[in-house]
Amino acid sequence: MKTKLKSFAGIFIPILIGLGLMWYSYDSFTPQQLDQMKSYFRTADYNYVLLSLVFAVAGYVLRAYRWKYTLSHIGCQPDFKLNFLAVSIGYFINLSIPRSGEVSRALILKKYQDVPFDKAFGTIIAERIVDLVVLVLFILTALVVEYHTLRDLLLYYIPVEKLAILMGIGIFGLMVSAYLYFYSQWKLILLLKSKVEGLKDGALSVLRMPDKWPFLIYTFLIWFSYVLMFYATTFALKETTSITIGSVLVAFVIGSLVIAFTNGGFGFFPILIAKILLLYGIPDEAGNAFGWIVWTSQLIITVVLGILSFLVLPLYYKKTNNSLS
Repeated sequence: MKTKLKSFAGIFIPILIGLGLMWYSYDSFTPQQLDQMKSYFRTADYNYVLLSLVFAVAGYVLRAYRWKYTLSHIGCQPDFKLNFLAVSIGYFINLSIPRSGEVSRALILKKYQDVPFDKAFGTIIAERIVDLVVLVLFILTALVVEYHTLRDLLLYYIPVEKLAILMGIGIFGLMVSAYLYFYSQWKLILLLKSKVEGLKDGALSVLRMPDKWPFLIYTFLIWFSYVLMFYATTFALKETTSITIGSVLVAFVIGSLVIAFTNGGFGFFPILIAKILLLYGIPDEAGNAFGWIVWTSQLIITVVLGILSFLVLPLYYKKTNNSLS
């Protein structure tokens, strides 16, 4: 009963928060602003939106192809078509419970290719750790490139005195955490250390692969396709065509974090993207329209590919079995 309740809460609480944010955002606009937003949707150049979807699908393909390297490393014979279907279904399932799609990918390989679940899931964890490292690099790059803008934003919302207090608390917290991590014998800390060691081993296993360089190149191409996907959509609206690569990078990082930690960014993504673009002189109405165009188009491709993959997967498996027999 408790497990079901937790699952229910994990799915619907983020959705309810997202709906609340959507209502709050909608209610905060005047009728004139809403009319302005509608005009952005009507006049948008959807050819660039379609181009962004091409880059999005390319990301799926590259991720499915990259998976073959980690699977080969554990002695499995990868099947690109099955990998692609599993990746598409994984993204689709992530819309319900964040990161649950990774489990579904491993289950699909277990069912259709008899790959042990723990081994398949281990390859996915290793991929995600590498992706997390790349995302951190993007965050650091955004902080360096847009340091002055982000600093001014932080100081605008948090006075210097409070910022100094928060930094002091943060440094003290890090020191206490480091001491507990390295010297404490508490069961919870020991469990955390074992999990961290497991994640570290998973990340280092990538570097020990014979094909580590192709794997890392495909990782770069995957994230490059994500940036292109986001950047291409900026040309859909006249107001966003002039934004710099730096501002695109900041918005992309924020959007990636929101999608990673929520149900596909439901309700959160458009609002936060609009707030980021507002820093760069993009009107709030245009920023919201842009955020909704990006989020809706990506939602559509995720749902379409996910549902098609659900339908195709058993048919493909049946066809493969017939050809083998």
